[in-house]
Amino acid sequence: MKRLRGYLWWSVMMPALAMLGVLVALDSLFSMVHELEFLRGDYQVLQALQYVFTSIPHRAAEFLPMAVLLGTLLGLGFLANSGELTVIRAAGVSHYRIGWLVLRPALFLLLLGLLNGEYLAPYAQQVAHSNRSLAESSGEAIRSKFGYWHRDGREFIHINAVQPNGVLYGVTRYRFADERTLEELVYVDRAIYQGEAWFMEGIRGTRMLADRAESYTESTAVWETELTPELLSYVILEPEHLSFSKLYRYGVYLASQGLDAAEYHLAFWQKLMVPVASIGMVLIAISFVFGPLREVTMGLRLTAGIVASLVFHYGQQFFGHLSIVFDASPFLAAVVPALLCVFAGVLLMRRAA
Repeated sequence: MKRLRGYLWWSVMMPALAMLGVLVALDSLFSMVHELEFLRGDYQVLQALQYVFTSIPHRAAEFLPMAVLLGTLLGLGFLANSGELTVIRAAGVSHYRIGWLVLRPALFLLLLGLLNGEYLAPYAQQVAHSNRSLAESSGEAIRSKFGYWHRDGREFIHINAVQPNGVLYGVTRYRFADERTLEELVYVDRAIYQGEAWFMEGIRGTRMLADRAESYTESTAVWETELTPELLSYVILEPEHLSFSKLYRYGVYLASQGLDAAEYHLAFWQKLMVPVASIGMVLIAISFVFGPLREVTMGLRLTAGIVASLVFHYGQQFFGHLSIVFDASPFLAAVVPALLCVFAGVLLMRRAA
């Protein structure tokens, strides 16, 4: 049995890794072609290549569930076509036992995907966005078309570029009075976080007085705010690019500011349900090989796997958008599709018995 466990492990692991490499490579190629449309300033082909390469961890996390599904179909499909699966079954190994042995490498890959999505992918994506913003603006952050908005109390803040080491470029602060009238406008060339405050450089501002507007300039100043580099790492990335912990903390922060956090709560639960849904898709793949796709071509198996993964992906997105539009529970919108996938996998496994 030990030899069988190892054989099934590598029979699923290698096709899954190969499919992950193919999917990431194809998506990176399409992304590179897309980036070529935005070349300007110092953002040229080499910088676009760096951006695409730095984004690879996020692409790997995004395509891992599909790769696991397709790898399971390919691995078991090869065993079925060569007759090895029949021999294993004839030796007294039930398809439930085979299913568990196949789930082990899938669970291992999903665990690696969770670690990647929690630590490596968010940091790499932040570096990619920051470098692209700075290169696109030729070092003049005010020209950058990539920027981020954030609300901090009565201030609305726009930041053109954020570096992971706590340096901001091109910060525009709009401060409003209690009656929602513009009170002050401040533009900052660069801000560096030191200790518990931001040290600003190159300040140009305008104060709105009762009868006039007063302009001023300062070389340096201190900006005390609750906005920290850690919090900014949440702001500059889309919800799907953030880690579990950052999605949770930023959702709590938005709620404390009286802002809508449904999109971040939805992304949190969807990410949390990815391993559950992936297990369901692996069970569906196993049932396909034992059932209706036992004697079909490999191309048809791949097509079935791609269709199954796309149906789940777009179904999850559909329910997620519905929950935001109709102010429904993000938890249910994320959990229901994943549980349906697991239920379908278990049902199909029982029918294939």
